[in-house]
Amino acid sequence: MAPALGPVLLAAAGNDTVRRLVSAAPLTRPVVDRFVAGEGLDRSMAVVGALTASGMDVTLDHLGEDVTDPAEARSTRDAYLRLIDALRPLGLGPRAEMSVKLTAFGLALPGGEDLALANVTAVVEAAADAGTTVTVDMEDHTTVDATLAVVRELRTRFPQTGAVVQSYLFRTEEDCRALAGEGSRVRLVKGAYNEPASVAFQERHEVDKAYVRCLKILMAGEGYPMVGSHDPRMVAIGQDLARRAGRKSSEYEFQMLYGIRTAEQERLVAEGHRMRVYVPYGTDWYAYFMRRLAERPANLTFFLRSLATRG
Repeated sequence: MAPALGPVLLAAAGNDTVRRLVSAAPLTRPVVDRFVAGEGLDRSMAVVGALTASGMDVTLDHLGEDVTDPAEARSTRDAYLRLIDALRPLGLGPRAEMSVKLTAFGLALPGGEDLALANVTAVVEAAADAGTTVTVDMEDHTTVDATLAVVRELRTRFPQTGAVVQSYLFRTEEDCRALAGEGSRVRLVKGAYNEPASVAFQERHEVDKAYVRCLKILMAGEGYPMVGSHDPRMVAIGQDLARRAGRKSSEYEFQMLYGIRTAEQERLVAEGHRMRVYVPYGTDWYAYFMRRLAERPANLTFFLRSLATRG
């Protein structure tokens, strides 16, 4: 991310005043559409159809996090159950999976770990019945232990449940070693939250080096690595490490976000690689959108240029 603007944008992602200003701006919505596949199921299913027809897989995220009462957590659960019902007729199986954030299922509420586990279990059960899978997203560092505890519990019944780890956290190499066992599915990303220097690398080159160290552990392990990166260097390193580990193209995959580096996504598919596109949808898009702007200066430039053009 841009050194000066990245932390500012990440801070803005949690600021209610900025949220209201950005969300109310009439020129924001057309730009958000680049990164968010609509607010309802109809448009998101159309996006799923187009992506899968072009040879890509998808993981769908019903946007929302940090819910403040149990009713909101149940609403998130029900939204994912409706999503699964919408996916069933498409017959895509694990080509269309789901990504979930546990704070949207109640993790931050009193008794949150048990509440989140109960809510997300209903989704994982329904997904398994529909022949697909769920990957549990990672959030800020205060949630890592609880998130991994929920993943471990889910995997006792649904071993195909995926986990996400973030290379910018100091602890992640050890987490990768613990998660790289047989049958595991692990998405490695760099990280997109505003973390303190006490727990996370602050310099981009340090995050990159940590990413490579973590990827080496996952590729050498017995699980299924999911390389979540738009960085051409990380993609190339992922390919090289997979070759060195003797992995077939069916034994790992690349993942990128909807609306970002689409030409690279298409290139990897054309070369025979598995590519899964992270497709977010829903009305609660603000925090996700701000993190996308913070991650890459090109995203912020695109946003500002679009606002100026449309103005």
